[in-house]
Amino acid sequence: MPSATTSRQAAQTGTTTRGRSSSGTLFLLLIAVCTAVTASNVYLPAPLLPLIAHDFGTTPSAVAWIASVAQLGFAVGLLFFAPLGGRVDRRRLVAWLSVATTAAMLLAAVAPGTASLAAAVFVAAAATVIPQLLIPLVAALAPADRRARHVAVVIAGLFTGIVAARVLGGLAGQAFGWRWVFGGSAVLTLVLGLTTALALPAEQRVREGGLFSGMAELPGLLRRSPDLWRACLRQAGMFGAWSALWTSLALLLTGPEYGLSTATAGLFGLFGLTATAVGPLAGGLVDRFGAARVVGTAYVLAAVAVPLFWLGGYVLPALFAAAVVVHAALVASHVANQTLALTTTSSPATANTAYVVAAFAGGALASAAAGPAFGHWGWTGVCVVAGVWLLLGWASTAIRSGRR
Repeated sequence: MPSATTSRQAAQTGTTTRGRSSSGTLFLLLIAVCTAVTASNVYLPAPLLPLIAHDFGTTPSAVAWIASVAQLGFAVGLLFFAPLGGRVDRRRLVAWLSVATTAAMLLAAVAPGTASLAAAVFVAAAATVIPQLLIPLVAALAPADRRARHVAVVIAGLFTGIVAARVLGGLAGQAFGWRWVFGGSAVLTLVLGLTTALALPAEQRVREGGLFSGMAELPGLLRRSPDLWRACLRQAGMFGAWSALWTSLALLLTGPEYGLSTATAGLFGLFGLTATAVGPLAGGLVDRFGAARVVGTAYVLAAVAVPLFWLGGYVLPALFAAAVVVHAALVASHVANQTLALTTTSSPATANTAYVVAAFAGGALASAAAGPAFGHWGWTGVCVVAGVWLLLGWASTAIRSGRR
């Protein structure tokens, strides 16, 4: 009976919460670190593009598509695996996905050409959806008045992983070669993934409609929840703008405009540490003022960042300022939109899948457009792509709101 099921789930949630109350901070820290390590796998190819191109005897712009393949793979993995977080034991799922990601990263490390490398990167990114299995769990365990702040801690870990991918990936790639970077990331993924799996609470799931019924629920869920639809489109626009700029940045910094080495260009990712500071702050603002205000402010910041990035193609200090502003905008928007997605429906795992798939699909498409744009029109073309994605993300939701 539905009432009995609800009672069992409530009792289980209460037991889990009580079991974690004494070590909540340590548990949250482990989740954040695991999120950082696994999320970094999606972004490793971007800072390594110049080294990969040199190894395979081609130009960096000719292999830029590999970075978008990683984001596309992540979006596909989310579509298939993230909804399972509400239907199967997360411990087993996290463990198996960690093993699969490790195997794919090792295959990437020994890839003989760009096609095999892209295939391995796609599989690794598709399997490394662990952060999006953990964030709904953190939201479910958090007190209602601190939910956004707890989610923000994990999101800060996620963006710290993105920063680490660029900074440490570039440095390690320059020192040891890009293949060793993939191999080292494989080992870290296995260790952190299995450790986290062991620390997760046991779950008993009621499998209604089959394991993959969550995918079938997505269209109806989006139709019934305008807040979820808005969060999806706005984050797709924001993440697309960020992805176009950030995945192409190594091409600008190592190109004739600045002539930096891969390692030096990788250090530029330190500006992404803005994300670590902004995440918890944005969570507090969402809890206090609501998601809509925070997202609106984030879009204003992003609109300022794009022309700063364009100016940064000629003036390096402008690039520094743009990197700080765009990360602040992205993280604030992400915290607000993801909190909204997790709390706007009665199916948080499925809603989270819709949200993150939309965001990363927007990022993958923008990255795919940014590569040719850089090849034909240089850094200006990349900035135009970013501006168009921001405009589409905001205008599409504004039109829909007006029609309602």
